[in-house]
Parts: sequence; structure tokens; C-alpha cells
Amino acid sequence: MTSKTPPDYELADRIALTTPAQVRAISNPLRTTILSLLHERAATVTELATAVGRPKSTIAHHVKVLTAAGLVCVVRTRRVRAIEERFYGRTARMFYVAVEQSADEPALPGDFNDFEVAARESATAYQDRRLWGFIRHARLSEDRAGEFWERIAALVSEFDQLPRSGETVYGFAVGIYPTDHPALPESRG
Repeated sequence: MTSKTPPDYELADRIALTTPAQVRAISNPLRTTILSLLHERAATVTELATAVGRPKSTIAHHVKVLTAAGLVCVVRTRRVRAIEERFYGRTARMFYVAVEQSADEPALPGDFNDFEVAARESATAYQDRRLWGFIRHARLSEDRAGEFWERIAALVSEFDQLPRSGETVYGFAVGIYPTDHPALPESRG
């Protein structure tokens, strides 16, 4: 297996999702899996279908939705016998939601909960004692939490760009969120 910085095509670092259609497109678990696979390298519908164990027609539908939303595009083609095979790639390494919703629009789907996916994916690793994780709590201002998130996003970007090698796919879940975790009162002395 060759070691390449993923993916094997040009793409933007970050793209803002500015339409409800884009947010709906990225909120489907199978489409986020497709986007994740395309983070490694460009792939055909056939390759994606094989990777996720779903019919090509199902994957073709989801790729069409992602393409219409501007989240994936054809990055190259090749001729196989009389058929032109399309390789799809992401349009950006990272997508973030930046939609302003008006009151008269239908409700947007909630942000896809990556921790729910991570919990499901990590169950076997936990049972096999191969799960490394931390949870910490800190009382911070919203600005400070935002600054910390920017540092986390840089680490995520670094992880995304690691050369693909080895036989095991590792998950990496991070987040920062407000909670009702108890806090001590301000110190008086």
C-alpha cells in the first residue's frame, strides 16, 4: 500500500454550507460515510458501493444528491472498454454550516451527531480494550471556547492529512460543547 497525503486530488480546505439543501445533504449518515471515504481518495460509485456493502443504485443516488449540493464532484474519468468511469471527490476537506434560516422555511435537520456515530463505531474497540479517550470539563468564556475549538479544528485538519498506510482505519472524535456539569462557586479568598 502506498503512502499518500489524502486525498489524491485538489480540493478546498473549507467550504461553508450556505443553503438548506447542503445541510440536508450532509445530514444523512450514508452520505457522511461516502464523504469520509472520499477523504482518502477519489472513488467510483462501484468502489463506494463495495466499501459500504450497498447496491450501486443506492450509492449513485446519494452521490447525485451530494453532487447537486456541491459537496462532491467528478475529479477525473477513465475509459474502461466502452464506458467512461467517473471518479468522485470532495469539494473541501472540511464543511461547516453557515446557514441563516428564515422563519418561513421548513426546519433544517439537526446537525449530524458525530458522537453518536463514534459511540457506535467504538463499541468493539472498547470491548477489545483498544479505545483511547478522555473527557474533561472546564469553565470557560464563549470566546475562549471558540479559540480552543480553532486549535481542535487544526488538529482535525492534521489528522485528515495523515498519509494513508497500515491495515486499520482509526476514528478520531473531538468536540467542545456547553454542559450542565457542576462547577464550584467562585473562590472568595
